[in-house]
Amino acid sequence: MPIDKDEFRKAMSRFASSVTVVTTESETGEPKGLTVSAFCSLSLDPPLVLICIEKNASLHQVLRKGSHFAVNILSEDQELISRRFASRNGNRFEGIGYTKGASGSPLLEDVIAHVECVVQESHPAGDHTIFIGQVEATQTTEGKPLTYFRGGYSKLA
Repeated sequence: MPIDKDEFRKAMSRFASSVTVVTTESETGEPKGLTVSAFCSLSLDPPLVLICIEKNASLHQVLRKGSHFAVNILSEDQELISRRFASRNGNRFEGIGYTKGASGSPLLEDVIAHVECVVQESHPAGDHTIFIGQVEATQTTEGKPLTYFRGGYSKLA
C-alpha cells in the first residue's frame, strides 16, 4: 500500500538537490522556463540527462511538442531567479539576462553550468513526465550551487 503523500514529501525533503531552471523555446520562438529540482545525469556514453516535469506545469506541453531544452544550474546567489521561474508569473524572462544556445534554448546569465539537450524520449510517470535529453553542449564556470533541502533554499558551506 502506498505511503501517505505528506510522509513521502517529508522523506524526500531530506534529499538535498541542486536548483535548476529548465528552458526551451515555444513553437513561436518565445522563451519558456521553469524551476526544476528533479534533474540528474543518466549516462556518460551517450551523455544523457533526465528532468521530471509536472504534467500541469506550464512548460510541460511545450516540452512535449519541442525537440530541445537547456538545464541552467543556478549559483548560490540566484535564489530570486529560482523563485521567479517557480512562480505563475506570465513573463518569467522579463529583466532576466540570457542568450540563445545552439538549439535556441535560453541560457541564463551567471549560472554555474548550462547543459543543452535534444529530447530523446519521454515517459509518463504518475503526475510527472520524465524527459530524457541527449547532451549536445555544456558550459561551466566556477561557483557554488543553489541547493534545496527540507523545503527551503540553502547554500553549501
